[in-house]
Amino acid sequence: QVHLVESGGGSVQAGGSLRLSCAASGYTVSYYCLGWFRQVPGKEREGVANIDRWGSTIYADSVKGRFTISKDNAKNTLYLQMNSLKPEDTAMYYCAARGYAYCNRSPSDYKYWGQGTQVTVSS
Repeated sequence: QVHLVESGGGSVQAGGSLRLSCAASGYTVSYYCLGWFRQVPGKEREGVANIDRWGSTIYADSVKGRFTISKDNAKNTLYLQMNSLKPEDTAMYYCAARGYAYCNRSPSDYKYWGQGTQVTVSS
């Protein structure tokens, strides 16, 4: 089984930074596409960023230049560095593993999910 646990969320003012972590166990998840998603009540879950097995990354237009996805293969951990945070970044953030080496941004294609960590950005 693949178990994912997010941490690092919190409440910050606009312009601030947070780093989210996703600790994985049960499998060497660096072999999989890994992604960060976020969801606001009443809206569909959206892809924020993903990184494939080989380190190629894709970002949602809304976060390009502000967020950076990375992974530490030795630690089996995924990260999301979030800078210049905006109120519209407020959401529950989830990490996920697709179960496949190549990435896309469709939540339905991701097999394993963490419990989520809340990020709140205040003006």
